[in-house]
Amino acid sequence: MASTPLLRFSLRPSQETLRKPFLSQTPIHLKSTVKISRSPSKTICMAYQTVPATDRLVSSFAYFLPFFNGLQYGRYLLMKYPNLALVLEPIFPLLNIYRSVPYASFVCFFALYLGVVKNPSFSKYVRFNSMQAVVLDVLLSLPLLFQRVFSPGKGLGLKLLVMGYNSIFVFIVFSFLYSLGHCVLGRTPYLPLVAEAADRQL
Repeated sequence: MASTPLLRFSLRPSQETLRKPFLSQTPIHLKSTVKISRSPSKTICMAYQTVPATDRLVSSFAYFLPFFNGLQYGRYLLMKYPNLALVLEPIFPLLNIYRSVPYASFVCFFALYLGVVKNPSFSKYVRFNSMQAVVLDVLLSLPLLFQRVFSPGKGLGLKLLVMGYNSIFVFIVFSFLYSLGHCVLGRTPYLPLVAEAADRQL
């Protein structure tokens, strides 16, 4: 029987195994398949452009046209609450001058529309506010046409007329104060529906 074993097991590694490194020295390039998306950086900047004083003044005076023409809708409310007339006393001298001129409403309307809105020498800020005042003045004439067609004399029709007049008066006073305050501060007033119609005309 042969004494040389067919298989030799040893716990000691051979010399060739010791000469080989445990890890391969060849660099392994790993490429990640995960895409990291970076959100674009946003630069926040604040720009403030001062509106000239002349533009503020012209824009403020433009809203006096619908305000003066809309005061007639406050007849019922002022009769019921006479103390409200005390608030309007500071503008009575200017209102008297406006009403003393014949056809002042038509003259101011076309002067504002043709002389300011359609005049490219004025800034867009002035033309937008003037156009918004013109649109508001046109809308104020619609209830008068409605009244002349139906002319409610008494009963439910008269009550609806009084409610409509009071609502229009409150709306025009609020619109005037809102627009005037924004123009004084150099901001752009945006009246509901009126601003969209005015912007389309520019």
